[in-house]
Amino acid sequence: MTSARGLSLTRTQILAHRRQVGLLDERASRGAASLRRAAWAGLQDSMPRAALLSIHARMRGTEPSTWEDRSLVQLWGPRFSAYVVPARDLAVFSLARLPEDAVGRARAVGLAARVHAFLAGRRMSYGEAGRGLGVHPNALRYAAATGTVVIRWDGARQSTVWTVPAPRIDARDARLELARRYLHVFGPGTPSAFADWAGIAAALGRGAFDALARSLTAVRTPVGDAWILASDEESFRARPRPAVAARLLPSGDAYFLLQGRDREILVPDARRRSELWTPRVWPGAVIVGGEVVGTWRRAGVELSIQPWRRFSHGERDAVAAEAESLPLPDVQGLIRVRWGE
Repeated sequence: MTSARGLSLTRTQILAHRRQVGLLDERASRGAASLRRAAWAGLQDSMPRAALLSIHARMRGTEPSTWEDRSLVQLWGPRFSAYVVPARDLAVFSLARLPEDAVGRARAVGLAARVHAFLAGRRMSYGEAGRGLGVHPNALRYAAATGTVVIRWDGARQSTVWTVPAPRIDARDARLELARRYLHVFGPGTPSAFADWAGIAAALGRGAFDALARSLTAVRTPVGDAWILASDEESFRARPRPAVAARLLPSGDAYFLLQGRDREILVPDARRRSELWTPRVWPGAVIVGGEVVGTWRRAGVELSIQPWRRFSHGERDAVAAEAESLPLPDVQGLIRVRWGE
């Protein structure tokens, strides 16, 4: 694609759009439709129960078991991380990442066939399955790109793995849909940023954007040229809605699952960026009034807030209420908030 030279978008417009489509300005009513919308770009679940807390930030009535709703499924998704995604969209988060080179595709398809034959309808830990197949258990992640291998991981034990029927969709079509979802939730975006987020070859990212060219709008952003879905232009131009008082987003939440210069839009201060996107396990993000204003971590019933500015009494109360509402089975209603300096 050629460089973008179109609509100019401000930081305020970009963040307002992302919050609105990400259900962060107002929680949606409980139900399968809301779960699908909350998981439109997938819910990373690499930290125990992160997907559950991401749902809680977006949907009313979230319970400790909501992440296991029949409308959702868990798999090794983008960048081979654990994800919770809509079951009906399994192909989008699996086949979309199937390699196009002969060696990579043969490895994924061949391993998936072996897993299917070995399990023969059974469910077992991925460690046991790997040993039975004579491969390192982590290698099973490559089979997930076929759309036939799914998992269940509750954060306490090894993932349980089993197989499902192959999706009835072409890998290219799945990749184009994944690109649309990326642009809707993370946009404005670029082919390279999409490829990096999805964990696919850069050429596949460029190919997806080229194929979608007629449905994209070129934009200028504070960090460079990019593209949005043409269907989202009205959302970017719309008057921002009132931002929610407070949200606690878990490590790896889609709202800040960003790389490179894309992070500058969300957190302009370089020092604060290094506190949110750490070299190791990321903390959670504290959002007040639509801005990331601190980080949080939890140990048992104690939730520690590291604020980036002074909070008013009302803001502290809103953050504490969010913390106390977290639907975690082991600490529900018992969270104690500790404020750092």
